[in-house]
Amino acid sequence: MTQTNLKSEKKYNTWILILSIAIPVVVAILFGVNLRELGFDVEPLTFLPPIYACINAVTALVLVSAFIAIQNKKINLHKRLMQFAILLSLAFLAMYVAYHMTSDSTKFGGEGIIRYIYFIILITHILLSIVVIPFVLITYVRGITNNIEKHKKIAKITFPLWLYVAVTGVVVYIMISPYYA
Repeated sequence: MTQTNLKSEKKYNTWILILSIAIPVVVAILFGVNLRELGFDVEPLTFLPPIYACINAVTALVLVSAFIAIQNKKINLHKRLMQFAILLSLAFLAMYVAYHMTSDSTKFGGEGIIRYIYFIILITHILLSIVVIPFVLITYVRGITNNIEKHKKIAKITFPLWLYVAVTGVVVYIMISPYYA
């Protein structure tokens, strides 16, 4: 790796740190803000959960496609797919926050073992969705700065984490969807 690429990668480190902290904090804060309860006349965006669940499903498919592309040495396709996966994740995040700022949270109504399974999936999904943020950003920066060996190394961790988050997002939606008002 050239000195220029190393400098370029290092300049991103501050942004990676800021975004890795700011995104979960802002989402947590906004998750607790309900515009209707604050007196704003907004319609609940109840149509969003199936849309952002589909975005999670598409993200999972895009991640797998990007993995296949890079395995087949289709570097430009891999790059475009990864950029698309990041855009999908940002779209998911915007819709998720918008939904929770306008709608009441849905309680899971399942009982027995399925209730425990749901909460295990939900909790691991939430925790790993926070953990994966710096991994995605570092992996992406190492790719765009052409630090390919380090990119490959961290991508081996990032890919399964991100894929798990995308797939479990769909699973959580499917499990809770019967309880939406």
